Amino acid sequence: MTPVVGRTGTEATTDPAIDGVRHNGGMTSKGRPSPRSSVSPLSDAQVRRLAERHDLVDPTRYYPTGPRTPNATEIEAQNPGATRFLLGAVSVTLRSRSRIRAWGLENVPETGPFITAATHVTMYDVFVPMMALFHMGRRPRFMAKAELGHWPVVGPCLGLVGMQSVPRRSGKAKAIEEESVRILTSGRPLTIWPEGTLTRDPKKWPMSLKDGVGFIALEASRRLGRQIPLFCSITWGAASINQWWPWPRRNIVMCYDDRLDYADLLGDVDAWGAEPPVEAVRELTWRIRERMEAVESEIRGEEPPAEGYWDYRTMSRAPRRRP
Repeated sequence: MTPVVGRTGTEATTDPAIDGVRHNGGMTSKGRPSPRSSVSPLSDAQVRRLAERHDLVDPTRYYPTGPRTPNATEIEAQNPGATRFLLGAVSVTLRSRSRIRAWGLENVPETGPFITAATHVTMYDVFVPMMALFHMGRRPRFMAKAELGHWPVVGPCLGLVGMQSVPRRSGKAKAIEEESVRILTSGRPLTIWPEGTLTRDPKKWPMSLKDGVGFIALEASRRLGRQIPLFCSITWGAASINQWWPWPRRNIVMCYDDRLDYADLLGDVDAWGAEPPVEAVRELTWRIRERMEAVESEIRGEEPPAEGYWDYRTMSRAPRRRP
């Protein structure tokens, strides 16, 4: 799955975490993700420790946090029969291959637009948060690389459940951002994987993000005249799964984090020019990456590498610092 492109038509930044993938439309691929042997499975003991601090629920079932009102308008607008069937199939498949728990799903709004910015360690990081949001009664649109639409079986299914194609290396970054803003201002939620591809961090921590996520949030908020809720979704545990033989089942934990506040970046919105200021876009993108890393650290029960985050442009670690 591919989410947000690196922006075009903006000046290069001096921060590799933000500017690292703007060449070729910001959608190139460098190498392969590290092997599953590079990380340890999420242990039963660590899941128990998380359960002591959080109310872990089963996101493979409907309304895991308790009764709530599903968004009937969204559900009816998005191929309800096919979506219900596919959601059931995905849920059964994931339950048979893993033990999934989550916390924070009570944060999912029942109505109105919101943005989910999700980590991208494996393809589980696509299916787990989408399945969870669907089970909470919402139907977000989501950005995915256009090539997936041509896959047998999978492509048509993704189109039925709200995929918005992202043509890679097409020079259409601006059009993709505009469509994302349109989705939000129309009242629909949007899910984004702002790393743009599977993380290349050797230890599978969140790597540098493409700054389209910051631009989309700020520009859509400006057009609506209010801050659009933004949430980070962090999934961990699937990186060590052998997808050809996933048994015994591994633990997977997802956090749907508290709303990330960026009201301070909207304070001078009336003074913006044609687009949100580059500095504000960079700052919001940086906050998202920082929050993803902090929550993943809690789930894993370990600290991220002291040398810094993984910079996709240089394929090396860069110091953690604000832009």
